[in-house]
Amino acid sequence: MSAVTTASQHHRKAAIGAGASGALMLAPAVFVLLVWSVVPLVLTLWYSFQNYNLVDPTLHGFAGVNNYWYLLSDPDFLQSLLNTAILVIGVLVISVGGGTLLAVLYDQEFVGRGVARVLVISPFFVMPTVSALLWKNLMLHPIYGVYSWMMRAVGLTPIDWLQRFPMLTVMMIVAWEWLPFAVLILLTAVQSLDAEQKEAALLDGAGPVARFFHIVLPHLSRAIAVVVMIETIYLLTIFAEIMVTTAGGPGVASTNLAYLIYSRALLQFDVGGASAGGVIAIVIANIAAAFLVRAVARHLEV
Repeated sequence: MSAVTTASQHHRKAAIGAGASGALMLAPAVFVLLVWSVVPLVLTLWYSFQNYNLVDPTLHGFAGVNNYWYLLSDPDFLQSLLNTAILVIGVLVISVGGGTLLAVLYDQEFVGRGVARVLVISPFFVMPTVSALLWKNLMLHPIYGVYSWMMRAVGLTPIDWLQRFPMLTVMMIVAWEWLPFAVLILLTAVQSLDAEQKEAALLDGAGPVARFFHIVLPHLSRAIAVVVMIETIYLLTIFAEIMVTTAGGPGVASTNLAYLIYSRALLQFDVGGASAGGVIAIVIANIAAAFLVRAVARHLEV
């Protein structure tokens, strides 16, 4: 009995030692992660309660919730929230809807399918700033842009898209960037669909529309949920496209929450107000992420 007890104690000590050794090896990585993520978050939270303006050193001290109150009562903040929601929802509708249709199309056999797949995925590898510059100067310029040339060719007057439809234009640019991602994920999901199931539906007389809504679309539900989750998290932080094309204008017509924080910090030099906006953005992003993760988890459990 004593030998068994001794062996058990020996194994327990060995397990404790292995656990301590593993924790010691992970300590540097955990420390770097904490310094990288927690310290900026704590400083942002701290400055959000301070009077801190880069061009007015006499303005300092504890501000309480004044920064939050000023920001929440600012009409520009409400407009930026609305623009953020419009941008996220619009891009999701275009990328997920178009991605689903293109995934189904590119799953079919046709001449040049390999080249078409490469071309449709290519925009995803273009940097956001470069994409915005291409669309602004090459495609949408009201004088020498491609779209202006096409409109003049048919006798129409070219449109200054960035001036007349700033939010719609930014949405179009961002959707062009994210459509390839949706196509890539959804095409992989379409290709995993059982061929026998599609053949059985075809033998039963189901047409293309019926097969799409009753077989393909339910099969894609999990992949669509994943695409929506990943895109939403990134779309909440869209900045480069707005900065390069419209600079948030005209007025605040195309200002989202990320650009509003930038303008508060680096254009108005109000670090306290910008930090309060950053905290609000973190809260919104975490709420959206938690909701989306639960929705994806429910789809995966089905």
